[in-house]
Amino acid sequence: MDGAAQATDTPISALSAADLFRRELSPSLDAARRKTLGQFMTPEAVARLLASRFREMPSEVRLLDAGAGMGALTAAFVAEAVTRPEPPRSITVTCFEVDEAMALILAQTLANCADECAAHGIKFQHEVVQDDYILRSAEPLLSAAARFNCAILNPPYGKIRSNSGWRAALRSQGIETVNLYTAFVALALQQLEPGGQLVAITPRSFCNGSYYEPFRRLLLGASSLEALHVFESRRTAFKEDEVLQENLVFHVRRGGTQNGVLLSTDLSDAREVPFGEIVRPGDAHAFIRLPTGGATAADLIQSLPCNLADLGLTVSTGRVVDFRAKEHLRRDPGPDTVPLIYPGHFDGGEIRWPREAFKKHNALADCPETANLMVPGGTYVLTKRFTAKEERRRVVASVYRGERAGFENHLNYFHERGAGLPEVLADGLARYLNSEAVDTYFRIFSGHTQVNATDLRNLHYPTRAQLEALARAEDVEAAIAGF
Repeated sequence: MDGAAQATDTPISALSAADLFRRELSPSLDAARRKTLGQFMTPEAVARLLASRFREMPSEVRLLDAGAGMGALTAAFVAEAVTRPEPPRSITVTCFEVDEAMALILAQTLANCADECAAHGIKFQHEVVQDDYILRSAEPLLSAAARFNCAILNPPYGKIRSNSGWRAALRSQGIETVNLYTAFVALALQQLEPGGQLVAITPRSFCNGSYYEPFRRLLLGASSLEALHVFESRRTAFKEDEVLQENLVFHVRRGGTQNGVLLSTDLSDAREVPFGEIVRPGDAHAFIRLPTGGATAADLIQSLPCNLADLGLTVSTGRVVDFRAKEHLRRDPGPDTVPLIYPGHFDGGEIRWPREAFKKHNALADCPETANLMVPGGTYVLTKRFTAKEERRRVVASVYRGERAGFENHLNYFHERGAGLPEVLADGLARYLNSEAVDTYFRIFSGHTQVNATDLRNLHYPTRAQLEALARAEDVEAAIAGF
């Protein structure tokens, strides 16, 4: 073992030793490679939290730790197992780790785990598979059988390209997903025997959105959701790695009977919530709600009577992708340009245009090549597709009033059959979207700061008359509560 892990005569646990390695070595690891592999090492406190979520342990544990890194999760599982009133007789762990440097430290962690188990009379065996977990899992021998009864995961995070070997391997297993973390969870779930438990820490982004719908259906169809733990701050779980994704820990049981879900946060104690509050019966998209607070506001939004089609409105994504229209962008407006609106033009619910010393562009050339990138003059409600971490609201809306314009691709815009909205309706709609009630609703449903047009289409809305009343209301929240 590294001398740093033996700095005291008092033996430390395998988990504490692994965490010491993490804190000493993580800052020196190749940042570009870590980003490519989606590596975020698990701190000791988070690893203990995951291990504690296993409600019972089989007498003969067969544990999967895919993307094991330095072995913190396996070490936490062992630390939890040896303290249980009825500890397992044996633990056999299979760790997948593709990174050679990590695998060397992992081997030391597993040796420490063996010593810890031996001290408690538990038989411990381990195997390190230094290979790509996704590609290896598509091989017939591994994919043919349910090999494990427990799985503990902090999977890598990164997009899966449509033409990649990963995508082909996943499809061979009947899995459609767009990110490494959901791919790891889906594969691990398939490799569990009936009744097997999986505990994972992942971003919250899979809980909503169309891209993750196949994964949600796989997860909810193949397992029962036992518990959810939500990190309400984006920096709580992996603050040393500056991870800004909001994370959650979930515990599922393959093929189990779905009952209530134990829900907790880093700011509140656990409480049991009916499954119907997590996934609403009949929800066409199988969204996973996280009602950690503000459930009343969320129920209020759900009870509103209209969707966009009922209102006769449409929401679309801005047409100007600036790197594709580079030759037509202008820093400042001129006689042969139209306004080009970016998120940076938002200012207190209105659009401030043009901006001086603006980092982006203020104008788009008015020519035949850009005609299809513009919208007619009028009044539009714009929302940011991405919100910065320091912004108070998940949905940020502003009203554009003016001449023909181009809206940049990082914006969504509400329109009526391609044209602008009546002014009073636009003002009321913007006030609704900027309300605390809508913000609470989005925070329950969504774990990321991206708000797509699909998310806005799935939102419930007041009637047109109610939206117009909001434009004149002194207290927007009270007015929404009264609808």
